[in-house]
Amino acid sequence: MRFRSTPESITGSISPLITPFADDLGLDLGSLATLTRWHLDSGTHGVSIGGATGEPSSQTVAERIAAIRAVADVVDDAVPFLAGTGSAKLDETLELTAAAVDAGADAALVITPYYARPTQEALFQWYSTVAAEFPDMPIVIYNVPSRTAVDLAPETVARLNRAHENIVGIKETTRDFEHFSRVLHATGRDFLVWSGIELLCLPLMALGGRGFISATANLAPRAVATMYERWEAGDFDGARDIHYALHPLTDLLFVETNPAPAKWVLERKGLLASGAVRPPLITPTPKGLDKIETLLEQAQPALALERFPVPSA
Repeated sequence: MRFRSTPESITGSISPLITPFADDLGLDLGSLATLTRWHLDSGTHGVSIGGATGEPSSQTVAERIAAIRAVADVVDDAVPFLAGTGSAKLDETLELTAAAVDAGADAALVITPYYARPTQEALFQWYSTVAAEFPDMPIVIYNVPSRTAVDLAPETVARLNRAHENIVGIKETTRDFEHFSRVLHATGRDFLVWSGIELLCLPLMALGGRGFISATANLAPRAVATMYERWEAGDFDGARDIHYALHPLTDLLFVETNPAPAKWVLERKGLLASGAVRPPLITPTPKGLDKIETLLEQAQPALALERFPVPSA
């Protein structure tokens, strides 16, 4: 919780961790600890657990809390830790956020409530309830309309920011790049905005973004962190070189539903005991694996920066 009082220091590449499962689909906290340590050793600027890449909707509240505590124990204030605490149910969101506060997370990443398709006023009241319940906890909104079927309008984001000091930022996972600009224009440039769209991570920096929470960092945490560092150092060509080198990995992640392809790669790199995903997801199909292996070969220039337990072929 070292960064809880200074959320403006939560910048750079925040790795959105996958949640490992054993072959019997039980929660694999040992692999989660190994994976978290690898990210820290790779120079990530922060970590998150419980976003879409972490398969939260397939887990019980107790499992999600166990994962939050496991990551917090490994991170131990070394870097900022954003705990994903959102749910389609308000009581679960409050319970998970309370657990994140207790575990020492630096901020709560709260997804828009999915399936119900609430109005903008309903979304305002939802986030207001969470923010009021935990006034000392930084709240980061998580807007991912492709997953939730609801899009938080820039005007609603700005209204929430004005109403609650602890609503400090947003993870925007929308391919509508104009939306990013409108959020920053509506809220002011001090509002913290991270990109959750892999190929918009670097472009967002030009608008005043604070960094990115990119699933690509699950496979290339050092490269993604270095891209941010080069941008901040003014080495724009160097940052762009990494951005384009990461394209094959980004395509790999979405050959089939994320995080199944990433888990398949991480198992083979020695970072997971199993690449299992929980229903309704499935492990990659033979056709998908052909594409994954082709893209993995194309991604070798980006992966050259990484240090895997099992060396790249």
